[in-house]
Amino acid sequence: MFAKDGYASMALATAIAALVFYLTYTFIQHWIAYPIYFTFFVMWAIVIYFFRDPERTPPEGENLVISPADGKVVLIKKIQEDVYLKSEATQVSIFLSPLDVHVNRNPISGVLEYLKYHPGKYLMAWDENASDLNERADFGVLHPSGTKLFFKQITGFLARRIVYHIKEGDELKAGERFGMMKFGSRMDIIVPANVEIKVKEGDRTWAGQSVLAVIN
Repeated sequence: MFAKDGYASMALATAIAALVFYLTYTFIQHWIAYPIYFTFFVMWAIVIYFFRDPERTPPEGENLVISPADGKVVLIKKIQEDVYLKSEATQVSIFLSPLDVHVNRNPISGVLEYLKYHPGKYLMAWDENASDLNERADFGVLHPSGTKLFFKQITGFLARRIVYHIKEGDELKAGERFGMMKFGSRMDIIVPANVEIKVKEGDRTWAGQSVLAVIN
């Protein structure tokens, strides 16, 4: 299965590869054609592979905070969050390499109360300053328990497009797809003090499947 947001990119990559193959076959009757075939086939395969969208089965439990992204936990720290939570909180940052699945999923169920897009810079996604300076989209969700959760899609040096299909007022369901980030990026999940973190720096996560935290 492939991400719908990648259909245009996959179609373009396929068209370019087909055109190069046709022109190479037609006009280059030489051994140099084989490296050209190989190079463009690999480039096409990378694009197709990037937009894969495997099915995931969310774990059962209404109070679980599920990872919204595949990747590696690169940072866990205490912060003061003054945009949506307006309290002391814990930030969990997940770095997505270009080889990770980039489809994003809702971390919890609840009402999307806050959404804001920010244009910005393109620092490396693992840079701690990327959370505030890079292009990003911020989401604030009110869980049925009354707990608020804040998360961010953040672009990286390679990832320069954020896609999301949710809006303020929407009812979100944990584990469902809501968008994607293209070609390497970062996701921040910010939770209040009554949420117990279940991961540590260096852990791998899978969107819609890995448990990041539990709401107590």
